[in-house]
Amino acid sequence: MSDSGQPGSAAGDPNVAALRLLASASVALGLVFIFNNYLNFWQDWPGVPALFSHLGWFGLEPPDSPLDGGAVPRGWLQLLLYLLPVAAIAIFIQRTPGRTLQEDSDIFSALAAYVIRAAFWAVLLIGLADMVISFLRVEGFLKSVVGVGLAEDLGRSRFRGQTVHYPLMVLSLVIAYLSRSLGFTWLALLIVVAEIQIVIARFVFSYEQAFMADLVRFWYGALFLFASPYTLIHEGHVRVDILYAGFSERGKAWCNTLGSALLGMPLCWVILTRGMWGKSNIINGPLLNFEVTQAGYGLYVKYLLAGILLIFAISMLIQFASYFLSSAAVLLREPGYHPDTTEHASV
Repeated sequence: MSDSGQPGSAAGDPNVAALRLLASASVALGLVFIFNNYLNFWQDWPGVPALFSHLGWFGLEPPDSPLDGGAVPRGWLQLLLYLLPVAAIAIFIQRTPGRTLQEDSDIFSALAAYVIRAAFWAVLLIGLADMVISFLRVEGFLKSVVGVGLAEDLGRSRFRGQTVHYPLMVLSLVIAYLSRSLGFTWLALLIVVAEIQIVIARFVFSYEQAFMADLVRFWYGALFLFASPYTLIHEGHVRVDILYAGFSERGKAWCNTLGSALLGMPLCWVILTRGMWGKSNIINGPLLNFEVTQAGYGLYVKYLLAGILLIFAISMLIQFASYFLSSAAVLLREPGYHPDTTEHASV
């Protein structure tokens, strides 16, 4: 990265190409890792490590039970899922030498914003729907509303997750695409309202049910974990230091570039791999089992708290990639880049 005072050109600059490849590949591999995780543990595909073990690559011991004929092609396909996006990104970068780091940064920022919006709407809609179902169930009204058979099915976490929660997640993706605004303030207000109704119901009417507290915890977890990437997008995090504020523009850019590459993105990868490497890990375990609380007629959303951690990790990974590129744009002095006028994606 040149320290000269003159703006540099992005066209044909190998530094720009390398930085674009690093950020884009990290995001692509993160998304592929999540998809392959779904194939591994939801669809019983073998996975890339099992394929390497089967082939004896990298010094791995062959498994006690070698992969059957159908599993080997699926393992190769999962390996290609990692290789092809990186190859496609490299080709795209090679064919768009004039594209700036800030342009790629804006795309990643918009993608992170979309993920957060969709997740926000999902927890909002699922929380409200599950609260209504739990209230009707605990008060004995559910059977008269939906019938005995469906009421019994809704008492099973897997059925409720697949027939109620999953469709609401799809609806949230559509709403997030159509709406560019995000109502974190509304979610915070709903949390306050939920807390107030617990206090009033408990101390005025002597009424309290497990689903009431579950709803507050569910929304609290979503509010804080989703607000973290949202705040990063708008550079609203409080910096607890005495050095950064005194840095020059380039000094801040170096700090943000290295911090994103060496701390931010690796931390997100640690969360993803530690939480999703095995079937019983902290993210996979609850999601696979549709885990619920043991408090009687509570909400059936405990497994989604693990999903919130997953959304936090991938959205932060995408946004750190955006942050990395926008900071590198300052160091390379991209033509037309003005830090004071840079706009972040609307969330």
